[in-house]
Amino acid sequence: YLAKLSSVGSISEEETCEKLKGLIQRQVQMCKRNLEVMDSAILNNMRVECKCHGVSGSCEFKTCWKAMPPFRKVGNVLKEKFDGATEVEQSEIGSTKVLVPKNSQFKPHTDEDLVYLDSSPDFCDHDLKNGVLGTSGRQCNKTSKAIDGCELMCCGRGFHTDEVEVVERCSCKFHWCCSVKCKPCHRVVEIHTCR
Repeated sequence: YLAKLSSVGSISEEETCEKLKGLIQRQVQMCKRNLEVMDSAILNNMRVECKCHGVSGSCEFKTCWKAMPPFRKVGNVLKEKFDGATEVEQSEIGSTKVLVPKNSQFKPHTDEDLVYLDSSPDFCDHDLKNGVLGTSGRQCNKTSKAIDGCELMCCGRGFHTDEVEVVERCSCKFHWCCSVKCKPCHRVVEIHTCR
């Protein structure tokens, strides 16, 4: 749902989630709640920056302001929250509809936690109904332990290894003025693709 927000505009508007066409009431409730969590993740990581003013760099006067945290820091905080998100369902308590954990054995979510209503589809297998192309045939990195690694990306199905010849530019030289001349270099590389 949040991917659709980029076309809506500012995510701080109260009605942003309601502008998303096709969302049902429980999705709007989840969307608003997660936007509040994201806003607080930014606000809680704001930093104070100051600038000195005065003769010859003295600090007779100091101007300070709150500055946005670095994008990477916000991304890391949100990724951590995403990894610990709680699956919820809508429940009526009295006349109020609230989001409660789907599994009572898991910790209840706090105001700082992201929540979700539906599990993500299985991205390993081809499923056009959900818009999932699957990972079969995707190129992977044999040595990586991250999501681009063959172990994760291929979902335990293994991978094929092929040797292919690639042509790259090498021994490049700058010629006055203004061109770069390179020689073609051939090398054989291993390409790994998911089964």
